[in-house]
Amino acid sequence: MTLADADKRAAANVAPAKAPTKAPAKAPAKAPTKAPAKAAPAKAPANAAMNPEKRANQKTRRVMVGGVALGNGAPCAIQSMLSVPADDVDANLAQIEQLAQAGCEIVRMAIPRKNCLDAFEAVCTASSLPVVADVHFDAEIAIQAAKRGAAKLRINPGNVGGLEKTDAIIEAARQARIPIRIGVNAGSLDAAIAARTDLTLAEKLARSAADYVRYFEEKGFFDVVVSAKAHDVMTTVNTYRVLSRQIPQTPLHIGITEAGTLFQGVIKSASGLGILLEEGIGDTLRISLTDDPVEEIRACWTLLSALDLRRRYPEIISCPTCGRCQVDLISIAKQVEQNLSTLQKPLKVAVMGCVVNGPGEAADADIGVACGAGSGAIFAHGEILRKVDEDAILGALMDEIGKL
Repeated sequence: MTLADADKRAAANVAPAKAPTKAPAKAPAKAPTKAPAKAAPAKAPANAAMNPEKRANQKTRRVMVGGVALGNGAPCAIQSMLSVPADDVDANLAQIEQLAQAGCEIVRMAIPRKNCLDAFEAVCTASSLPVVADVHFDAEIAIQAAKRGAAKLRINPGNVGGLEKTDAIIEAARQARIPIRIGVNAGSLDAAIAARTDLTLAEKLARSAADYVRYFEEKGFFDVVVSAKAHDVMTTVNTYRVLSRQIPQTPLHIGITEAGTLFQGVIKSASGLGILLEEGIGDTLRISLTDDPVEEIRACWTLLSALDLRRRYPEIISCPTCGRCQVDLISIAKQVEQNLSTLQKPLKVAVMGCVVNGPGEAADADIGVACGAGSGAIFAHGEILRKVDEDAILGALMDEIGKL
């Protein structure tokens, strides 16, 4: 299929070819505790009948990654990637447990060599999370990963050896009843598209990804998720906006690739992904950081919480301090944040420096403290519970949080 054919189909909003007639297996009823069950392949949706008033991520088809649902209004799923050696089973399983405890729902594992496949299979068997096989350059590794327990494959069809080998990967995923993520990055575009001077980078990324989706659908394979990332924030945002229009049926994995170290990476990711999520674009996300992947999970939950999409951890409401503040508020706020770092309750906790900011401005907080001259008033939903000296603020606040 040519790019022109793809554009005509997108413009006409033609529903894709029918899914295979083979009866699909039932999707798992709940998240697995060990190796995830294989979900049934998705059926082609009747896109013409979609409600235009729905948000973009409510229009996408449902795809199952193990027991985790993506698309069609499912909560935006949080994922990360393992960063320990691919042949170290114990290290990968230990990292998976750390990620799961932090709130990760899907984990991706690179398989750089064929001799890592045994380790990958062992990880899939023992993992508490669905494991996605991340494969580049070698189609046979992707085929074997599908047979060895992968909950999903992540490939770039442009670097696995051409469409013939891509077809073999599609067939392996079909037989295993697992989805495929088509991943396109700015650094790995199809050569013909990359050479075009009439398209912006965002348009090139979207064209490449959409073209592959339509190719997969021509093959009768609809269990597809798409990512098309760049390290530039607005290039990524514009790419996903185009994809949401061109392939509205396809769940989108959003992220800013190569975003950088913790401070810069969180800011870049929140800037771009916040725009997309507010527009209803994105069925699963990863915040990519040059850091411990557990930090990625914390960042994802914080972003979703800030947008009031999903909540898991406490939200700290604290003022920036000013000349009215008469306590060491920065130290108190940091101590509260540290003490709450492992608490999995979606509470709003206020740490306010004076009566100007609290409890009035933080009246919606579940619990908080408004500080005065060497003291603090503990309050809940704007009502003062008790007053304590400055050195007792942290203990008193944590005591009240423990009662919630």
